[in-house]
Amino acid sequence: MPWDQEVGNFIRSTFRSVWALELAILLRDKRDRGLTHDEMVKGLRGSDLVVVQSVESLGAAGLVLPEEGGSARYSPASADLDRMMAVTEELYAKSPDAVRRVIIAAATPGLA
Repeated sequence: MPWDQEVGNFIRSTFRSVWALELAILLRDKRDRGLTHDEMVKGLRGSDLVVVQSVESLGAAGLVLPEEGGSARYSPASADLDRMMAVTEELYAKSPDAVRRVIIAAATPGLA
């Protein structure tokens, strides 16, 4: 799977944290249904705040549809977003550290 500028730009602009990427992957894996807030917290082994912030940012990015009561569902706004998410997920499975570095560098631009 090629690591090109388009993929790097997608990762930098879409995922504010590794938690957000992990949540997108979890929701994509369960795309046949939405997950409740508690299911997302348990699935990520994260905090309420991490899930709330991640759902908000993924919703703004057009990957996740927040639902009533704090639930959310993977619902990309376009086929292109779904394709980019698939590429990102595959890259993350093969080179998790490289993907993490891209996310962290985008979130903390002064950190080198």
